[in-house]
Amino acid sequence: MSVPLLKIGAVLSTMAMVTNWMSQTLPSLVGLNETIAHGGTSEKIISALYPGPDEGWQIYSSASDADGKCVCTVVAPAQTPCGRDPRSRQLRQLTERVQNVTQSMELLDLRTSRDLQYVRDSEVLLRSVENRVKTAHSNPRSLSPKGFQDLKRSVSQLLPLLGVLDQYRADAALVIYLKEEVRNLSRVLAAIQEELGAYDYEELQQRVVLLETRLQSCMNKLGCGRLTGISNPITVRASGSRFGSWMTDAMIPSSDNRVWSMDGYFKGRRVLEYRTLGDFTKGQNFVVHLLPHPWAGTGHVVYNGSLYYNKHQSNIIVQYHLRSRVVLLQRSLGGAGYNNTFPYSWGGSSDIDLMADETGLWAIYTTIPNGGNIVIGRVDPQTLEVRQTWDTGFPKRSAGESFMICGTLYVTNSHLAGAKIYFAYHTNSSSYEYTDIPFHNQYSHISMLDYNPRERALYTWNNGHQVLYNVTLFHVIRSFGDA
Repeated sequence: MSVPLLKIGAVLSTMAMVTNWMSQTLPSLVGLNETIAHGGTSEKIISALYPGPDEGWQIYSSASDADGKCVCTVVAPAQTPCGRDPRSRQLRQLTERVQNVTQSMELLDLRTSRDLQYVRDSEVLLRSVENRVKTAHSNPRSLSPKGFQDLKRSVSQLLPLLGVLDQYRADAALVIYLKEEVRNLSRVLAAIQEELGAYDYEELQQRVVLLETRLQSCMNKLGCGRLTGISNPITVRASGSRFGSWMTDAMIPSSDNRVWSMDGYFKGRRVLEYRTLGDFTKGQNFVVHLLPHPWAGTGHVVYNGSLYYNKHQSNIIVQYHLRSRVVLLQRSLGGAGYNNTFPYSWGGSSDIDLMADETGLWAIYTTIPNGGNIVIGRVDPQTLEVRQTWDTGFPKRSAGESFMICGTLYVTNSHLAGAKIYFAYHTNSSSYEYTDIPFHNQYSHISMLDYNPRERALYTWNNGHQVLYNVTLFHVIRSFGDA
């Protein structure tokens, strides 16, 4: 079957979008429209990258068209769901009226309970006065001056009953009003129910589940794309020395939100682990890992709970498990240069650069037989064996930094100001191309640049600043019938 192509424009795949979709099962990669994220304060960064549960996404449709092309349509976020629907205004007004009725009934109940207790307390006195009045009426001589004063005093004690009775009359009018208001509310509710009758809530829920399933199928089609743009930088924090690296777990899927920071490139052993990105921005709530072997360079990566790094003064890759705090595996990267034999242009023992993308774990390095050109190695994360290699033909010392997205290596022309992505090597076709993708190198000295496929963002250590970039990917979608 031929593969029909659909140009759907550049899609910004931000960290916030993926995190939101994974946590809420509602999409955040939208309708194939481009979005660019802007920088801000640390608080804005956390809000932008990790939206709260109230920021829902409204699904409209997800289907395949007559040609088998995947069509995803989503609009969001809706801060006030259905806010433009006239029925929403009706419901708000209805809610206000119900609240008014409720408050009136609560007041009426309180007042009635109080007055009823007073009437009960007055009942004995009222019967006593009634008997004494009857006796005085039948035998006036039996009422002495003292008895008359007692009777008068008892009657005065009953005078508040008049106010209670007046209140009862007012409350009776209120009851009549409330009864009418309840009838009106019932009519409004009946009208809304009739209008919504065709959309039973259970049916709506089933439709939403179906849409989510079909949308997820579309999202899987959007799993990979070609880099077409990089957003403005988002400075998360300024900490550490001029050189270093920071990262989150690059495994897809993963619920691990920890952040790791490794300051320096030479003989370092201390790895700081923060619970969340928010803790990292504030420099709080962290623990320290003391690695059994020092590292070289800044090309480290956390993948599926393990830290992979280059052992100092060697071409050995070390797998350190972060929860158990033990080295699981060590293996030499055969023939790879080390100790500034074939570093990036900025030096820093960056001979071996480990990274991960949507397709797995990679090692970027070079060897003497390759003449110092960048070699891409696909690494088995379980054994650290290199399963396949590609010679890009690009001299590593001319590269500022590099990163992998969807099996393609992207190389910057410099680590200094004015850097841009200007070379790409595609492992799926063993071909290369020159590109011109600018990005703002705000602090003018990049010593680490890595892509995180889980969050679809670039992590950068830039002259003592920890910086994020969102990426724009161009997607070509295959039809449902194609393998």
